[in-house]
Amino acid sequence: MDAMVNGTEAGSGTVRVLLVDDEALMRAGLRLMIDGAHGIEVIGEAADGHEALDRVRELDPDVVLMDIRMPSMTGLEALRTLGDEGHAARAVMLTAFDTDEFLLRALRAGAVSFLLKDSPPQEVVRAVLEAAEDRPRFSPEVLSRLVRLAAEDGTAPTPAEEATGGADTAGKAEEAPAEIPAPEGITEREWEVGRLVAQGLANPEIGGQLFMSVATVKTHLGRLYHKLQVTNRVQLAIRVLELGG
Repeated sequence: MDAMVNGTEAGSGTVRVLLVDDEALMRAGLRLMIDGAHGIEVIGEAADGHEALDRVRELDPDVVLMDIRMPSMTGLEALRTLGDEGHAARAVMLTAFDTDEFLLRALRAGAVSFLLKDSPPQEVVRAVLEAAEDRPRFSPEVLSRLVRLAAEDGTAPTPAEEATGGADTAGKAEEAPAEIPAPEGITEREWEVGRLVAQGLANPEIGGQLFMSVATVKTHLGRLYHKLQVTNRVQLAIRVLELGG
């Protein structure tokens, strides 16, 4: 973590964060966790989606750490509006498992990452710092939920989807490439990269597994973003899963 944190701090300066949650105690806890940690500055708070929109317009934060389920206006509705208005702030969504129905919609609306509300402080700090660099991060428990939801979200579950969501992910995922061809317009190599992103691997891990440089991995990712019309790794992972990867 130290190398990433130091790199973020040195490379991009202060990360300005807006906290959005309808529970004052939750906002206070988040502030204690992250304010002043590794160059993070909490610049404001909001208690619902309407207030969040006003504060984003006023303060122009780098990252919005926002609850999904709130009264008056949900985090999902606020996220969509922020996207429609073209704000650059990256959204890290706070979730509990009773909000499954919002997860995929939030990702498609532009959320970068998801955190469980009981995540440890270091996980919250890391997620905020990585979101500022447009790098997604979410708890393994949330990832497994997203995989299952992708299979249920209007597409028929495939063996690859079921394997990726199961307990023995690593062993089953190795069987998938021979069974699931690349979709039309995507090369086999790009598809291999996409599938490994969907399994949660970082670029160096993907490069090591496919015997290619990190720069080449990034090139394939850029092409996948364009071809699949997504803007970050989380959206790419969900799209790959929906396509049977």
